[in-house]
Amino acid sequence: MIRNRRRLRSKRGIFISIEGIEGTGKSTQARLLSEYLSKKGYKTVLTEEPGGTPIGRHIRKVLLSTRHKKMDYLTELLLYNAARVQHIKEKIIPAIEAGKIVITDRFSDSTVAYQGFGRGISFKLIDSLDKTATNRLRPDITILLDLDVETGLKRNRRINKRDRLELEDIKFHEKVRKGYLRLAAKESKRIKLVKAAKGINEIHGEIAKVVEAFLSYTRY
Repeated sequence: MIRNRRRLRSKRGIFISIEGIEGTGKSTQARLLSEYLSKKGYKTVLTEEPGGTPIGRHIRKVLLSTRHKKMDYLTELLLYNAARVQHIKEKIIPAIEAGKIVITDRFSDSTVAYQGFGRGISFKLIDSLDKTATNRLRPDITILLDLDVETGLKRNRRINKRDRLELEDIKFHEKVRKGYLRLAAKESKRIKLVKAAKGINEIHGEIAKVVEAFLSYTRY
């Protein structure tokens, strides 16, 4: 009887995050990966942060609006965590428990990179809030798209993408990039670095190989 119950029990899903500085093509690559895996028969959920839920989308508008240039850094940090709590409970956990592959454009690594390395907020505070917000939930695998800051910002200007964070100076974005690279060096088993200076299809191909290898290794 116990063996039969184990067979009937649905398997846990996979949690994948796509990270990187502005202009690396995270949203595009997250979408392409979702489409690729869906065609191969996997059930996927494509989402983003901040956002992913109705509440999260309202918080996203507040966080990214250029009208809120005077937002305090602590306010910013708390809003990102508030959106994440809702995102995890309403969308991520249910999908993982249903055995699906969740692909999110940004997760908690973004907070460490932007609010920690970029803003200079205490890492101890960020970690404490993260423990409360995520209960230490981490992606099974993270794809970090790396690109030099000037190229990334130019890409976004070409498509008229402009939000509150993009108004920060280059020094801020350099700090964020260095933060991401330090995270990748620290957690090399989870965070896989992919150069984002190449063409969209070439980048997608590299990401697909990394994810396929991971799925094969985990026998998902």
